[in-house]
Amino acid sequence: MSDSDDKQELGQAPLIEHLIELRSRLLRAVVAIFVIFLGLYPFANEIYTFVAQPLMGMLPEGSQMIATEVASPFLAPFKLTLVVAVFIAIPYVLHQAWAFVAPGLYDNEKALALPLLASSVGLFYAGAAFAYYAVFPLLFQFFTQTGPENVAVMTDINQYLNFVLKLFFAFGVAFEIPIATFLLIASGATTVESLSKKRPYIILGCFVVGMLLTPPDVISQSLLAIPMYLLYEVGILFGRLVRRRRRKSAEASEERDEA
Repeated sequence: MSDSDDKQELGQAPLIEHLIELRSRLLRAVVAIFVIFLGLYPFANEIYTFVAQPLMGMLPEGSQMIATEVASPFLAPFKLTLVVAVFIAIPYVLHQAWAFVAPGLYDNEKALALPLLASSVGLFYAGAAFAYYAVFPLLFQFFTQTGPENVAVMTDINQYLNFVLKLFFAFGVAFEIPIATFLLIASGATTVESLSKKRPYIILGCFVVGMLLTPPDVISQSLLAIPMYLLYEVGILFGRLVRRRRRKSAEASEERDEA
């Protein structure tokens, strides 16, 4: 066997080890989701009732949701329970991803990445909670009270589930804006001054995103666009704090060098 063949085998060995580790991490994540799903499935109907409460609380007394497909009474709670299992397992899934990539990071990258990872998970949960407790009551009150008096609101359980999951995802992603803004500033891709000057475009962009990610009504678009803009300002604020801290650290190191 030649030296080139030996080098090729040595180069392939770490790749195979990484692929095996990646498979192991993915299997652990899938098993975690499956175990959580099995624990939640006996309460699938109760979970769906909880998610449907913002709408049911706005309907007239005696109203109810309907199922227009034969399998909907089973599939809708099943789908929701699976999504909730993934939602709960997100920290563990991200932990597996972190354990896979962490050995290849420098110490300063680890010190920055871990808090950002934890913050992104918390902000995603906060976005979903904001949608459920703040947005849904206002949204469903508007929808149920603006229709004609002779129209009975009887929402299909599948259509309702697709609607709320879309909003949960939209608000969860929207609440990641401070992390994205902070990373852009911290990486040097842009500056606080540049982002501050682009506020009019950002406001317009927030409403465009709100239009694309929410139902076609002004209320839901505004309920997404306004928090997005406020979170953008929060990201700029953290960017200013990081810049000041770096400036102070640079001045302190210069003073030590002079001494």
